[in-house]
Amino acid sequence: MDSSPDQPAVERMARMRPVRQWLVLLIVSLLFAGALEYAALPAALLIGPMLAAILAGTNGTVRVPRPLFAAAQALVGCLVAASISTDIFAVFYKEWPLVLVVVLATLAASSLLGWLISRWRILPGTTAVWGSSPGAATAMVLMAGAFGADQRLVAFMQYLRVIFVSMTAALVAKMWVDTSGIEVPAIVWFPPIEPAAFAATLGVALVGGLLGRLCRLPSPFFLGTFIIGTIVHLGFGAAMQLPPWLLALSYAMVGWSIGLNFTRAILRHATRALPQIVGSIVVLIAFCGGLAWLISHVLGIDPLTAYLATSPGGMDSVAIIAAAAQNVDISFVMALQSARFLVVLIAGPSIARLVARAVRD
Repeated sequence: MDSSPDQPAVERMARMRPVRQWLVLLIVSLLFAGALEYAALPAALLIGPMLAAILAGTNGTVRVPRPLFAAAQALVGCLVAASISTDIFAVFYKEWPLVLVVVLATLAASSLLGWLISRWRILPGTTAVWGSSPGAATAMVLMAGAFGADQRLVAFMQYLRVIFVSMTAALVAKMWVDTSGIEVPAIVWFPPIEPAAFAATLGVALVGGLLGRLCRLPSPFFLGTFIIGTIVHLGFGAAMQLPPWLLALSYAMVGWSIGLNFTRAILRHATRALPQIVGSIVVLIAFCGGLAWLISHVLGIDPLTAYLATSPGGMDSVAIIAAAAQNVDISFVMALQSARFLVVLIAGPSIARLVARAVRD
């Protein structure tokens, strides 16, 4: 058992009633999320609660009830399905060889990095493979646990990469475009509820989650909802409404579920592996930057458009940066980002199993 100077404080936290532990967790989560939002860091509403939960998980005893975690996964599935636009298909049709090459090259580079981290036994099993997947960070974290990877370390790798990639993309964009005068629209946390769209969201979440369980899909609540939501959204043109307050609750549930399962041993392991994880992130960013340079010089595409299109992850942050830059081809950026997102989502499990077998051989 660990002994440390703060052991009495740890014991006091563990002896707190669950209601008080949840109150402390909620307050610390709000403080962390608020600080990250103020610093304009991506995924603040998920990372803030996750950091707070890591502190609580190593000092307390509460856990997120499974039904709430399942509901949060289903709502994230709705969000991902609703984010896919039909506008990107025209770009796919026109530029499919380029899109295919860039997506496959990025996947190959990330898989190689994951294989090396696993081969050198820096992280256990397929954890490094899932953690190195470019894009679809929340989806990869939700599915990783269903395939035997350590969900906590996958989350650590994925969200650390999201922060690095988004900040790098913002800095690169600033070299081309002055965004100092552009104001980010204020979030309307409680917009008017659109009955049909909101009902469609809840219906897709419920039906998708149940079908995911019946079909025994990995990460059934997320994948089942994503599949049904995509069919409803693209096939039938149904709108879905995900109010910011509902998304914030869903992100918090996902962040808490992951963070509360951290132990002091896992935290120490993640800290020891930090230099290698950061190194792999830097290498992946540099590789994608090289792809952007190649695309820009060979095909004459605007350098900023090429860089944002190949940026490995943080699709929502990249979309905001692209929208703020006047000369960026947003449709090309989002088409390439969405293509990689879908390929990672569909092929991720197979790639992880393939690389895991290569590590064992």
